Amino acid sequence: MTFEDLEPKNVTRKPVDLSTWNIEDLQDYIENMKTEIQRAEAMIAEKQSVSSAAESLFKR
Repeated sequence: MTFEDLEPKNVTRKPVDLSTWNIEDLQDYIENMKTEIQRAEAMIAEKQSVSSAAESLFKR
């Protein structure tokens, strides 16, 4: 269990103030966010696959 597991799931976070970041930090931030998006999309695909398998199993 991590601290992230204890955080409420549907909390709206304040946008990060990017005005003081340099270009390199902004580029790194974008790459990190892209990685997180890919990770979330992979998890969605996995969950959809499991859901579809369960549906087909119970439709018999």
